[in-house]
Amino acid sequence: MSFEDFVAGYGRSLVRLAFALSGDRQVAEDLAQTVLADVYRHWKRVRAAANPEAYVRRMLVNAHLSWRRRRWTTERPADLRPETGVPVADPAEAVAARDQMRMLLSRLAPRARTVLVLRYYADLDDAAIAAAMGVSESSVRATASRALASLRGPATIDAQRETR
Repeated sequence: MSFEDFVAGYGRSLVRLAFALSGDRQVAEDLAQTVLADVYRHWKRVRAAANPEAYVRRMLVNAHLSWRRRRWTTERPADLRPETGVPVADPAEAVAARDQMRMLLSRLAPRARTVLVLRYYADLDDAAIAAAMGVSESSVRATASRALASLRGPATIDAQRETR
């Protein structure tokens, strides 16, 4: 498989995953472009991997986490356009729900957001998430549990503390 074939077959899903991780279309495109530039430079190593898609997905996750650690001093647009998807009865409800989910996910720490996106958006199991992030499976489960409790609200966190 050539690099061009890889990008043609996997490039769009890489941008979609980057968008789910970052929540910003421009950042997602920049992130995917940066990762694909690295993939091009190291194509022999990527192509030789047992699963090139998983290898590149891990590169994307690592790049996303390192970008999140940087200080952003530039302006960021507040207008987040909804991703096009399957039409629903009332499109405004879908947009509102998607916007609310983006807002909730943006409040999470980068590692927690990454775990949830890989689990529920990319539909990866704990072993694949652990491999993509370079952590243990128990760390993935613990991070997911804490992130979901955080999304549910303080009442859930208090209830979990009482049961310990």
